[in-house]
Amino acid sequence: MSFSVAEVHFLHNHRQDIAEVGANLSFRKADAIKDAGIVRAAFGSMGRAVIELLQARQSGKLPTDWLMDHDSAQQATPLPVVARRAQRIEQFRPGALVHDVTCSIGTEATGFSRYIGSDLDKSRVLMAHYNVGVPVCVADALQSPVSADVVIADPARRAGGRRIVSPDQLLPPLPKLLELPGELAVKCAPGLDFSQWHGLVSVVSVAGGVKEACLYTPGLAGAERREAVVITDRGVDVVTDLEPGAEQLADVAGRYVIDPDGAIVRAGLVRQFAVREGLWMLDERIAYLTGDRIPAGYSGFEIEEIVPLKKLKAALQARDCGSVEILVRGVDADPDEVRRKLKLRGRRPMAAVLTRIGSQGVALVCQARQHANES
Repeated sequence: MSFSVAEVHFLHNHRQDIAEVGANLSFRKADAIKDAGIVRAAFGSMGRAVIELLQARQSGKLPTDWLMDHDSAQQATPLPVVARRAQRIEQFRPGALVHDVTCSIGTEATGFSRYIGSDLDKSRVLMAHYNVGVPVCVADALQSPVSADVVIADPARRAGGRRIVSPDQLLPPLPKLLELPGELAVKCAPGLDFSQWHGLVSVVSVAGGVKEACLYTPGLAGAERREAVVITDRGVDVVTDLEPGAEQLADVAGRYVIDPDGAIVRAGLVRQFAVREGLWMLDERIAYLTGDRIPAGYSGFEIEEIVPLKKLKAALQARDCGSVEILVRGVDADPDEVRRKLKLRGRRPMAAVLTRIGSQGVALVCQARQHANES
């Protein structure tokens, strides 16, 4: 639930008191009523807002002293993604004045030295002001009060409770955003149809989770038109459509099976990643790769046996399997349902990759997940 302007002012003016009370809360579900009682005893009618603020901070995505409500914390762009976007904009438009027309609580401001934010939500604009201390104002995204070198926008991705599937249906629509002066960076859901976009589509993941697809106008891109940015605690890896992407099919599986990062899959760059890393596809239509090593910075599974799907249970039981990580792509199977039916009672952790090779559904019986530095 969003805060009122009065609640935002209260939260800002009582930061120290809120931090002290929050330090005494457990944030466990079992203690929710107890925690709420402590907060309401300390802050009275403002207790609801304080509880939401403290719970939102538990996400760990943003600085712990920021003002945020539940929705703004969940929707906020992770700071490593902001840093990557800022790096690109600085590369192609050094010293640009950046206007974030959907600034929310100010996350994008952390990446730029020249930044202006605006949003229709008064309470979020106020939170952004307190969080980052840069110029912010209340304004419609399509009625920019300033002329900037670069515009950043994060349109609504749902309408009427349904997920939007076309950039033309975003709120505000992409064609309207393109009428704004300056270069444009539009944050979108990774599942949109980007086939008609003539600039760069950059799909970004953090710690294995795909966070966004950002559409950049040509002035913020080089020759590439598709990019996967994989951000982990080991660093940043980038795969683009400028890399060779010949189709490589394996006659037999290699030592390992690799499930490419979601950003690589969503950007349509599995073949480029495979060629670069010396891997092969198990099936031309399915984004699993195989090879004799795990690429540096990634994880994979060492294959012990490939069996028909109906023989998976026997294969795992024969290996004393007690727990199994299940990956599914290309076959109709629910991992939780499969795991329930396996009824494993062994001691060994393993993995099973359920997929299709040609017309046959198979299970790759594997050792537990390994990272490259462990293999």
